[in-house]
Amino acid sequence: MSEVRNREGAGERMLVAMSGGVDSSVAAACAREAGFEVVGVTMHLSGESSRCCSLEDVDDARRVAESLGIRFFVANYGEAFREAVIEPFAEAYLAGRTPIPCVACNTEFKFDRLLARAEVLGAKRVATGHYARVARDPESGRQRLLRARDSEKDQSYYLFQLDQAKLERAWFPLGGLTKPEVRERARALGLVTAEKPESFEICFVPDGDYAKVVEGLRPEARDRAGDIVDTKGDVLGRHAGIHRFTVGQRRGLGLSSAESLYVLSLDALRRRVVVGPESALGSREMRVEGVSWVSGETPSEPIRAAVKVRARHEAAVATLEPRAGGEVRVHFDAAVRAIAPGQAAVFYGGAEGDEVLGGGWIAGAAA
Repeated sequence: MSEVRNREGAGERMLVAMSGGVDSSVAAACAREAGFEVVGVTMHLSGESSRCCSLEDVDDARRVAESLGIRFFVANYGEAFREAVIEPFAEAYLAGRTPIPCVACNTEFKFDRLLARAEVLGAKRVATGHYARVARDPESGRQRLLRARDSEKDQSYYLFQLDQAKLERAWFPLGGLTKPEVRERARALGLVTAEKPESFEICFVPDGDYAKVVEGLRPEARDRAGDIVDTKGDVLGRHAGIHRFTVGQRRGLGLSSAESLYVLSLDALRRRVVVGPESALGSREMRVEGVSWVSGETPSEPIRAAVKVRARHEAAVATLEPRAGGEVRVHFDAAVRAIAPGQAAVFYGGAEGDEVLGGGWIAGAAA
């Protein structure tokens, strides 16, 4: 537990985000062990059918807080979460993009809102159960956002929007631990969440049916049928709405073809799903917009980095060319498969290649 003990709390008040899962439960335990006066807060974000932040999760978090002997509060952000995360999720799908709502949730709710609540409660910092690390650069004095020790659980991809001010007040006690170590710690403490299974779905899409969620929020989506076409524009079939597709998708096209066909692009204006062979999915270049840099400074010239275009994607080596207006043109050394507009592109660098330099939103790809 050296990753925890090297930062003694000495009675300082620490707010801990408690989701009702094993990770945040152990984060709270680590904060208490490190000497902080811990205040647990659970954010109630989605409905009862959600696999995250549900009423059951709130109850689990409360039971953990009681067993640890810490104060506990529930913050209801349901309406704000719907406006800031769920509705933009639906709009993105209707616009032909593939959204990643977990980034907005992490930035706006697990940090912006919790940091504001921490101030009200007299806490200087916020701890979460994220698998990521923060370290101060001895030369520049800036905070560095780093991958977690457990590469399988690393969540640094979702945190690229955290700036220096937020990183100064964030603490990730699980960054140096593996998932098995976290569960063993929970068992040793007798926490009710020790064996609680993980959810790999988006919290407000518990059954994985994104189209149903989109159509529930935007009923007009049911009336946006269109054509499935090849790269020449020839019609191959019909679809029930582009919100049912994403770049790289192969299944569910409803087409009969001698070769496997994949979604290459989505044309929301003409309601077209463009398909083609897998060989056409590769791109050597992409545009990234809304880019934020962890250091707070935009590079003045092109830099080399490893770029992830999806959370589970193996980072690909590229040259980043910063442009005006918060845009970056990414030039990959080798073609990258299925670059989907709307997803996050996160840049990694540093001596070990494990430092998050920044990231933004994929606007488009080029061959």
